[in-house]
Amino acid sequence: MSPKPIKIAILAMGGEGGGVLADWIVDLGESNGYFAQTTSVPGVAQRTGATIYYVELFPGAGQPGARTPVLALMPMPGDVDVVLASELMEAGRAVQRGLVTPDRTTLLSSTHRVYSIGERTAMGDGRVDSDALIEHARKAAKRFVSFDMAESAERVGSVISAVLFGSLCGTGVLPFSRAQFEATIERGGVGVKPSLKAFAVGHDQARQAEAAAPGASAEAAQFKPVQLAAIADQQVVRLVQQAQAYPDPVAAIALEGVRRLIDYQDPDYAALYLQRLAALATAPGGQDTELLAESARYLALWMSYEDTIRVADIKTRSSRFNRVRSDVRAKEEQLVDINEFMHPRLEEICETLPAGLGR
Repeated sequence: MSPKPIKIAILAMGGEGGGVLADWIVDLGESNGYFAQTTSVPGVAQRTGATIYYVELFPGAGQPGARTPVLALMPMPGDVDVVLASELMEAGRAVQRGLVTPDRTTLLSSTHRVYSIGERTAMGDGRVDSDALIEHARKAAKRFVSFDMAESAERVGSVISAVLFGSLCGTGVLPFSRAQFEATIERGGVGVKPSLKAFAVGHDQARQAEAAAPGASAEAAQFKPVQLAAIADQQVVRLVQQAQAYPDPVAAIALEGVRRLIDYQDPDYAALYLQRLAALATAPGGQDTELLAESARYLALWMSYEDTIRVADIKTRSSRFNRVRSDVRAKEEQLVDINEFMHPRLEEICETLPAGLGR
């Protein structure tokens, strides 16, 4: 029986080290007697798709007179041995594209979510059900290994690509030893210690996750009333009391609406929100708590339209700069430079002007 290539697809978003992961797998193969080739198909920005890295490994490179094989440039549906997904939706995309098959494919995926543009822009709760994604992935794959790899990487101060590499080793799906995997990271020479830590976590978690076959998401959090004693402003206390007077789930949404609109403008504007919500509650159908909760959600979003002024306000807050510094793990003495790209259309410029001039 003639040897066949090992076909590996990696779906990763920008900044997650998908290219580094692909290079590690290539180096792993080439250093241990395999021909190796990697290609990539770039995704697009703003979380509407990931870059797909494709790797093929073919045995026999170390044999005398070995002929160089012709390897494929991109994954084909039904013809992939291993799929590595850096986020749960990307695992779902791989299943949807037919890259994952129950007779062949080992699927490794992180269970954390980075919400897509469609999910973020939905007026209601537009999130895809993580449990449903997990179930579809489990049915579609021959082997399915999943856990929160982003949390694991964060915990050891590394990146998700190293956790994925460790998970790949932990499944035993490739014909290489753990020592050969770790030697690959050491040859890279960059961030070796944190990468090896993340690799070890990924290796051990993959074995545990496959044995336990865990689900994805935790139970929904219960609504917890705000402690009024912690609020100094009496007007805000009254607003919180009014919001919390509604039955659950209306109270949870109304309280978030009050928070959002105080931040958006001021307590008087949040009071106007509650006045409008009270009018809706007394209208026909207003006693339907599910309908009123959705009305409260939409009303809060409509009253906090993110125009150019709002976007500028959010982007220039000190809390945002602190968060960015934390995300990139900048040291106190390091400088962080942020380039903003904002291209308002004519309509958005007009909306920024006083009403008469805007019209």
